[in-house]
Amino acid sequence: MRTQILMMMKTNTRKATIDDLSQLAQLFDEYRMFYHKTSDISGAEQFISERLENEDSEIFVVEEDGKLGGFVQLYPLFSSTRMKRYWLLNDLYVNSEYRGKGYSKVLIEEAKVLCRTSDSCGMYLETGKENMIGNQLYPSVGFKKYDEVNFYEWEIDQ
Repeated sequence: MRTQILMMMKTNTRKATIDDLSQLAQLFDEYRMFYHKTSDISGAEQFISERLENEDSEIFVVEEDGKLGGFVQLYPLFSSTRMKRYWLLNDLYVNSEYRGKGYSKVLIEEAKVLCRTSDSCGMYLETGKENMIGNQLYPSVGFKKYDEVNFYEWEIDQ
C-alpha cells in the first residue's frame, strides 16, 4: 500500500499544454510507429501543436518525475440519435518504460471524466483485432464490444 501511495505522489495525470509539446510529440511519434508508420518527429510536433492550439481535441498525459510516460487523445463527435456529444478515443499510448503501472487505465479514467463533465453520452474506440493488450484492457475498464454494425472506411487515393 505504501508503495502505491508513493507512486501516486510521483505521478500526475493532467490535460496537456503547449509546454508538453516536445515530449508529447516524441510519444505521439512512438505511437505512430507502433502502428507501422514511419517516424516523423517534425510532423508529429506540428500535428500535436495544431491540436493544442486549435483546441480540436482533448489530450491528457501521465507524468512521472517530470517526464511524460503516456497520453490519451480524444476527438469530439456528435450522436444524432442521442442528440449529444460523443467522444472518439482515438489515441492511447504508454511508453514501454512506463507500462505495467496502470497508466493506461488512469488515462482512460481521465477520458471518462471528460465524458461526464462535457455532458456527453460516452465514447467509443476502435482497435485492431491483433492488439491483444488493448483487446484485454478495454473490456476491463468498462468498454463493451459492439458487434451489431459493420464498420466501413473510404479513403482518398494518395
